[in-house]
This record gives sequence, C-alpha cells and structure tokens, in this order.
Amino acid sequence: MSEPIENHGVIGDLETAALVAMDGSIDFMCFPHFDSPTIFADLLDPGKGGFFRICPTAGDFKRRQRYYPNTNILLTRFLSPEGVMELSDHMPIQHLGHRHALVRRLKAVRGDIRMRMTCAPRFDYGRAGHTVERLGKCLVFRSRGPDKSVLRLRSSVPFRVRGGDAEANFVLRSGQIASFVLEDGRDRGDSPAEGPDYVSESFKETMNFWLAWIGRSLYRGRWREIVDRSALTLKLMTSLPLGSMVAAPTFGLPELAGGKRNWDYRYTWIRDASFTLEALMSLGYRDEAVSFMNWMEQRVRGGGPKSGRRLQVLYTLDGRREVPETILKMRGYEDSRPVRIGNAACGQLQLDIYGELLDAVYRFDRENEPLAFDFWKHLAGAVDWVSENWHRPDDGIWEVRGGAKPFCNSRVACWVALDRGLRLASRHSFPAPIEKWRRARDRIYREVYEKFWNPRLKAFTQYRGAETVDASSLRMPIVGFVGAKDPRWLSTMKAIERSLVEDSLVYRYLLPSKAAPDGFTGREGTFSVCSFWYVECLARSGDIMQARYIFEKALGYANHLGLYAEQLGPSGEHLGNFPQALPHIALINAAVMLNARLDSGEGEPS
Repeated sequence: MSEPIENHGVIGDLETAALVAMDGSIDFMCFPHFDSPTIFADLLDPGKGGFFRICPTAGDFKRRQRYYPNTNILLTRFLSPEGVMELSDHMPIQHLGHRHALVRRLKAVRGDIRMRMTCAPRFDYGRAGHTVERLGKCLVFRSRGPDKSVLRLRSSVPFRVRGGDAEANFVLRSGQIASFVLEDGRDRGDSPAEGPDYVSESFKETMNFWLAWIGRSLYRGRWREIVDRSALTLKLMTSLPLGSMVAAPTFGLPELAGGKRNWDYRYTWIRDASFTLEALMSLGYRDEAVSFMNWMEQRVRGGGPKSGRRLQVLYTLDGRREVPETILKMRGYEDSRPVRIGNAACGQLQLDIYGELLDAVYRFDRENEPLAFDFWKHLAGAVDWVSENWHRPDDGIWEVRGGAKPFCNSRVACWVALDRGLRLASRHSFPAPIEKWRRARDRIYREVYEKFWNPRLKAFTQYRGAETVDASSLRMPIVGFVGAKDPRWLSTMKAIERSLVEDSLVYRYLLPSKAAPDGFTGREGTFSVCSFWYVECLARSGDIMQARYIFEKALGYANHLGLYAEQLGPSGEHLGNFPQALPHIALINAAVMLNARLDSGEGEPS
C-alpha cells in the first residue's frame, strides 16, 4: 500500500520530477521528461507500478521530512531509540553538465541500523517488461517497450538481482554513508556519476543552484518561508530548455477517492502558465518570464485567424497540439479509475485563456520589456478573434464535460483580453481595430451586468440564467472587472460565502445538479486555489484582518512540506494531482497583496 498523496515531497531537475514518500519510497516518476512514461508509479498501482525504496528493515521508526532550507533537496529521517538514519534525495540540474539522474544518499547519524534498498522500475506506464544486465558495479535495466528506456543503477553497497529488481540488505553503522545513483543509461559515453566524489559534488552543486535561484526573489515580507517554498515548487514545474511549465508533474491522482475525475496534468495550460508567469514576475524572476514569453509567442504564431486555428487550451511542453487521451490498465490511487494519460480538454473551447494570456502579456510588457511588434501582430489576431467569438458558449475554466455553457467567468476573461489588448495598442501606438475592440469590450461589460446578475440571489451567477454562483467569480475584482467594494460585488461575495465557503476552504461550484453539469456524479473536495482567491478578495475589499485570518488558516492545510494538491478532502486529505501549480500561484499573489496592505497600515488596530 502506497503512502497518501500528502505524505510526499517532490524533487526535480527542471525536466522531470519525482515524488518521495515519507517511508523512503519514490513511488511516482516519469523519466526522463515530465511527459515521458513512468518508471515508478506505485502511487497509482501498488505492487505493479514500480518503486525505488530505501528504508529500515525492522523497528518502530518515526518518520520526518523536510527540505534543506531554500532548496529542492529533500531530507527524510527515520528515528528510533536504536538510532537515526538520514536519507537525502536530489536531482542534479542538467545545464550544470549532468545527465538525467536521481541521487540518493543515506547516512547513519546514530546507532547501527539494518536497511533495505529495492529498485523496481516498471517501464512504459507498467506496460513493458525489461531486461537486467550487470556491468561491473552497475546494473542496467532495459525496457522491452516502445519507450526504449535504459536505466543504470550505481550502488556503493552490494546488491542482488531478484525477479528483475535490484535488492540490497545492509547494515549502516554510526557515521557510515551509502549512496545510490539511478541515471539515464541511453548514452554509452562516460558518465559524471563514475567519479568517486560525484554524490557529494552533485549535492553541493544542486544546493548552490537552488540557493542562488531563491536568493533572487524580491519578496521580503511576512510568510516569506511559505512564499519561497511555493516559488521553488513552481520553478520545479518549469522546463529549463523549453521555457514552458506543467500544471502538475503527475497524472491520474483523483479529485475524489474512488471517483472518475482523474486527469493528466503534465502539460502546459495557457491559463496555468500565464498565472505562473505573473506570480514569478511579482517576485522578480525576469528570466522565467522571458523564456515563457518566447515559448508563448510560438504558440500565438501557430494559432488565431491568420492560420485558421484558434489558441489551444493546452499543449505539450514542446508545443505540440496533439494530446490524445487514453486509459491505462492500472488499479488507480485508492481504486480510482479510469487512470488517464493525455487530456481531451485540448480540444475544448475555453475562452478564458485569452484573458489570462493577455493579462500576463500586459504585465510583462509593463514590468520587463516592451512587446515586439512581430509578437503584437499575432497577438492582435488573437484579440480580434475574441472580439468576434466572445459570445459563444464554452467549456469554462473548470473544463466541464457536461456541455458548453455561457459562463460568466469566460465573459469576464474575454473582457480582460480586449481591455489589455486596447491598453497595449494605446501604450505603443500599435495598429489595431480600436473601435471594433472597444465596442466588443463594452458590450461584454453590459451583458455581464444585465444578463448574469440574478436579482434574487443578488449575485453574478455561474452562467447566464443560472441560480448558482461559482468560485471563479472571485477573479472579477482581481482582474479589475468590478471594484472590490462595489455593492454588487460585495453581495456576490456574500452569496459565494453562503454557498461555497466552509471556514477557510472553498468549493469551486455546487455538485451535482444545481450547477452546470460537469459530466460526472458525486462530490469533490474544496479547491485550494479558490481559498487563496477568496483571501485576495477579502483584502481588496478592505477586510484585512479577516483576510489575514483566512490566509493563516488556509496555510494550515498544506502538507508537512508546505505543498498543496489540487483539492482537499473532508478530513483535510490531499486530492488530485500533486503538487499543483495553481494553489501555489494564488498563495504567492495573496501573500504579496496582503503583505502590502498590512505594510500600508490597513487592518492594524487603531
């Protein structure tokens, strides 16, 4: 039985990531890239998905995990009266001259402890068998599947091969160290891992990389530790060579244990990436902003009216549009099936992505460097497409699979796209059909106030004609569509509080029948990103002390390392893909906003 979702930390090398459980097991990892097939997936299929575990063989050990401060190097401790063992896990960064590698270092701090190491990879999502070959002190695993993967395991302790897996049973005495390196074995040339000091040197290089990166953050306010952890987590989800970023490094983790809402998030969503860009820019990370904008420019060039293709909701990390959705024969986390790879949402119409993209571009242009005219030409085509298509029903920000609706959030986001397009054109005197865009923008504004306002609820509703509210409406004052103290907005927020807020936790919409159908039955957890949107709305409305109170409570739902999954279950368990970018983005934005308001003296006792 694998550990719960929340009992994991994450490490990575800016091309892929691995989940490390508190029992010393790596039970989820795609290799060598975020969207590659898994080599370890015991989290999704215990006993069959593959794992790499290092743990004591017996004894009543307490387990603790923490990151080395300001890094993405993870330390797992096993503690008992008989002794203390420390396991450190890191992945060296590629541009420092390393191959794709996973480095595990074990140290006996006190006592003599018997340990077991088991490296049991399963290739191509567990669908392919493999061969095992000894080469000196190394063990080479070769996939028989189409992925053609080759892994090389280096161990400082003797091991045996059993059933295609590597096993080692050994005793570490106080002060002794054992190390294990699992690396990409496709390159037959010399490996840096062959050096006698590789483990210690790569540890130092990796630590220095992360220390230098987080040292560039401009944030010095309250809650700095959790803001830094969120920033480090977002950075882990970016592709260093490509500039794109995944919504989460996992797939198939359920939004409800035993349920069917199990998606693949190992792709770049225009929405999530735009939000990530804004959060990192608020902390001063210009390089990431430039890299993503370069990637985004290529997507805009490939979409829009000029090419006859609109922007897609999501892309592969390298920008491909085809993301076919298939089902794996896996048991699923806590028997949650189906386990899907790929994502059919790539074919949906989600109009809000245009607003989120234009808002990020507008901020990039204002805070980093002026927009190039060649980029503008293609971006203007996208804005023009919005001016002609904003009225269409769509699948919305939550990617419902129950049929398109005229969603309020989609209308508001189209208003944002047109508004930011107009501002960019004005700022640089770019050529644009100004009057056409202005008419469309103003028409959207009037429609939202006239057709999405429910006088009985005294609230903006989820979609036109609905009798329910939606947590995505919390974006309305954040993007400037409505004033944070506007009476209509304040009454809308009260309606959201009545329907969707439990303490500091926020559901995204009502289930199953009172809102737009999402194509599935049953409840789901609260959405962590919505909790932090709620905090930001409270702060903007002037209720600073309540915003701080809710923010502090929401922070208490992070796991032991400060990480968030997509959702929280009724007992505070983490649900959905993990860690997910959106909660960490919204946490950063809420902290920045709330800290600035507190620094200005708002909310302080008189």
